[in-house]
Amino acid sequence: MKKKFLAAFVMITAVLLTGCGNKMEDGYYTAEMSGFSHGWKEYVCIQVKDDTIVSAEFNAKDESGFIKAWDNEYMRNMSSKERTYPNKYTREYVRQLIEGQRDTKVDILSGATHSGENFTKLIEAAMKQAEQGDSTTILVEMEAEEE
Repeated sequence: MKKKFLAAFVMITAVLLTGCGNKMEDGYYTAEMSGFSHGWKEYVCIQVKDDTIVSAEFNAKDESGFIKAWDNEYMRNMSSKERTYPNKYTREYVRQLIEGQRDTKVDILSGATHSGENFTKLIEAAMKQAEQGDSTTILVEMEAEEE
């Protein structure tokens, strides 16, 4: 009887020690930059199911809530100069996240460097929220030069 109790105790302890801390809880988790940069505030929202990021949205909004990827004039201007635009690079960063999950090392696209760096910060913050099961929107501090 003592051996069974000891074995059960060891197994439960092992499960508790290895299962704590890194598992993401099911739900939606949002992180956004603490302020606007060039008129836009970037954000990310992830959906977690069974400890896996199953969907994500990365974008930016202006003060009225208008989404950057919907701004056709901005897209035309940026595309002609940078060969990328918000609807393209936001989808690429999300694709990399879904494929890489927690091990994602974002391959930052030329012309969207600032957004790629913010995406990395935002994802880290959203995943921490998911590990805690905290669905409140978290603000990520901006660098002084961004503000």
